Amino acid sequence: MQEFIYYSASGLDFPVSEQIFVTTNIEDTKNKNFLISNTNEIPCELSASEINFYIKNSQDNLSNKIKNVSKLYEIAATKYDFAQDISNSVEISNEVLLIVNTQEEYEEFVSKVKGENFELFSINENILKDISGHIGNFQVLVDDEGEEIKLNVSQIVCFDLKASKKERIGVYNLNLSNIDEVIQLLKQNINEYSYKKFITYDQNICQYHGRREVICSKCEDVCPTTAITKNDKTKTLTFSQIDCHGCGGCVSVCPSGSLDYAPTNRNSLFEVSKFYKDTHPLIIPQKMDIENLNIDLKENILPFAIEGEKFLDESSLLTLLQLSGSQVIFYCDFLSKGTADSIRILNDIYQKRFGVDAVLVASDKESLESVLSEVSFVEDSYFNFNQSGLKKREVFSQRLQKIVGNENLGIVTTGEHVHYGTVKVNQDNCTLCLSCVGACNVDAIFANESDFTLRVNPSLCTACGYCELSCPEKDCLTIQRDEIQLQPMWFKENILAKDKLFACVECGKEFATTKAVEKIAAILAPIFALSSETKKRTLYCCEDCKAKLMIKQGLLDA
Repeated sequence: MQEFIYYSASGLDFPVSEQIFVTTNIEDTKNKNFLISNTNEIPCELSASEINFYIKNSQDNLSNKIKNVSKLYEIAATKYDFAQDISNSVEISNEVLLIVNTQEEYEEFVSKVKGENFELFSINENILKDISGHIGNFQVLVDDEGEEIKLNVSQIVCFDLKASKKERIGVYNLNLSNIDEVIQLLKQNINEYSYKKFITYDQNICQYHGRREVICSKCEDVCPTTAITKNDKTKTLTFSQIDCHGCGGCVSVCPSGSLDYAPTNRNSLFEVSKFYKDTHPLIIPQKMDIENLNIDLKENILPFAIEGEKFLDESSLLTLLQLSGSQVIFYCDFLSKGTADSIRILNDIYQKRFGVDAVLVASDKESLESVLSEVSFVEDSYFNFNQSGLKKREVFSQRLQKIVGNENLGIVTTGEHVHYGTVKVNQDNCTLCLSCVGACNVDAIFANESDFTLRVNPSLCTACGYCELSCPEKDCLTIQRDEIQLQPMWFKENILAKDKLFACVECGKEFATTKAVEKIAAILAPIFALSSETKKRTLYCCEDCKAKLMIKQGLLDA
């Protein structure tokens, strides 16, 4: 298989690598397989329209243009190799349910679909109780004069479904859409609906899954569809990939990194970012129309095409910033909550360290022209290390530590959707029970067994608060929320509390922390003393000696 193809009826006015098959005749591509093409006119695994955009607009000299065209093909191939966006499909029958409020609404729709191959059912919204399932397999629960009946249909049309708070693929609201366009969508979907897997999920570091209290469900909050649903009783998330738009907004607000964007996951973004060294990355989401965008790209500007527009977080953006050694341009007409917070945080950090913004945002052609002329390299900002296998917070911590170095740059506040914090412990009240360690699934809090200390790495803390909820002691553990301290100690292991082991009063074996033994003894000693001094003494014994003393006391009593 020839990996790369460039097709244009008008040809190409400069030479390219021999790895790229260049043709002006589409017939030359018949019966051939290609991995990456510059256009969707050619059947291929991945089309990369950013190649045409670069060729048309770049002001690079000929040598760099030849090199960068090959680089853009390699970038697209790398994204393809690392992508986890598996394609799926579901069968769709011609069964359509119409939900109406009035007879007029029913007659209007029926008149439009007359002669179409639909098996049409109709109900009044006032008997609707619930809709579950997904396109191709909807279960609609209705109340038929006190009797619950379940209807199974493939697609649903409504005029104004008041019970629906979020979008659901296959449910079409005629008050928001043109009726003819909806009918066309219904027809297109029949037989098969294709979709991709956009999100991957690691429940082991999720800060909602399996917790006793709800401390995080940001992904479900920002999801515009029913792609993510939560159950606050079981503390579990359910993902419906078929209902996912692929915007990635959930990824950018996920504090721990348990969610990742399948088309461009963290490993993919890291590998792709390596290609942008000594260039100015221009991030362009798929939703932005660049085919008809005519604009001068000054030298060293290289497009960075992405599928979704909302998945970029502070860790992924900082990776691209440091591997390019440049400011980054983000061309998008909308910023998600998580991405907007991340950009503001990074800009604050870069202003403190370098005196410039990190990410330049452009929402239209006019603002894009402005930032294209402004973008520059950032001296001493390049940094690379092997981040493969590291969690989101670990990557950000190591990258930010490089920026801070040995300086104290002050404090940057985080925001409503991206949180950092610093754990504080009152040593006098801490018994080193380690409940907080068990509660932390990003390894910010941990115990050092060699010196019996409780420690924290502040740069990893998500300020979720689960350690606060888990701490059994009063006035012991608190979190200083929503700040990043740009100073060296923020990235190091800080001792929160320390104790020494308590030696068994019988055999001398060390078996528990002194504070833990003293706390239990303070509560139980007055009670145990009522029985006997021996029983009271067991409070200060290891497990083996405790049993021996109680047996001995039993024999004496006998």
